[in-house]
Amino acid sequence: MLTQAVCHAARALSYLASHGREAVLVRDLADRTGIPGPYLAKIVNQLSRKGLVQTQRGVGGGVAPLRDPATLTLYDLCVALGDPIVETRCLLANATCSDERACPAHGFFVGHREKELEFLRSTTLADLAAFEADQERRAKQTA
Repeated sequence: MLTQAVCHAARALSYLASHGREAVLVRDLADRTGIPGPYLAKIVNQLSRKGLVQTQRGVGGGVAPLRDPATLTLYDLCVALGDPIVETRCLLANATCSDERACPAHGFFVGHREKELEFLRSTTLADLAAFEADQERRAKQTA
């Protein structure tokens, strides 16, 4: 399970990706994505410090992606926001998972963890933006 911060970051950045590369005010982005404004501002600040978005105050300001959505992955967001899923922790203890310290869950968890990480490394913001655009299109068709 990803942290709420990573989920919100993915939602906000996929919205930006599906609506061009122009800057969007954080409060407008929060309104359009349903993410609480102060929490989104904190996430945007972290992403800015990690070089994933650009922020600008004042007229014409806002937040804009710095990387092509096709090259920015969920794994990148997890690393930037310190999601525990990218840490090599043991499933049964607060210790580093390793072959030398193979607990009863080690064989299961190593394979499971690799599948999770592969998914995160292969899923881009462009993929999420395409999904969101498809959802919007479907919603308009049924309305």
